[in-house]
Amino acid sequence: MGRKIYLFLDNIESYICRTLLALFVLLLFAQILSRELFNYSFSWSEELATYMFVWFVFFGASYAAKLYAHNRVTFQFNKLPKKVSMTIEAVADLFWIAFNVYFVYLSYDFVFNKMNLFWKSQTLGIPMKYIYMILPIAFSLMTIRIIQANYMKLVKGIDVRDPEKAEVEKMIKEGGE
Repeated sequence: MGRKIYLFLDNIESYICRTLLALFVLLLFAQILSRELFNYSFSWSEELATYMFVWFVFFGASYAAKLYAHNRVTFQFNKLPKKVSMTIEAVADLFWIAFNVYFVYLSYDFVFNKMNLFWKSQTLGIPMKYIYMILPIAFSLMTIRIIQANYMKLVKGIDVRDPEKAEVEKMIKEGGE
């Protein structure tokens, strides 16, 4: 039971992204059908789909941090010893973590202290505080995922790679044989 909970939490961003993607695609599809077939438009659907897409992007960024799949310029590390390049990447990730922690602080302060309680979304009427909550949530998760990826790479010795790069290396290896 504990293992299932761990696996669920370890992939929570993936599950949230899949759910949000499916929901906002269905919502937009229903909106298109409604317009074309019944000449009727749901005023709230596009706004909700936009907010869902924004949440999708932020949770996706956190998931990419877990996979070590964010875009990085790494060609300069090819000629360096592996330990040196890993150290430089770890230091760069420390800067990334510092930025995220500062951004979590700023976004938390904005959402809970500076945001006007009466700001509401145009058509849904939802307080904007709930929409903007994605900022401290996503950047906190991203920070945890950066630490997790570096722990796997530096402490456990597991080579955390960009999935696309692994696929390219596999194709090159198969093509050369």
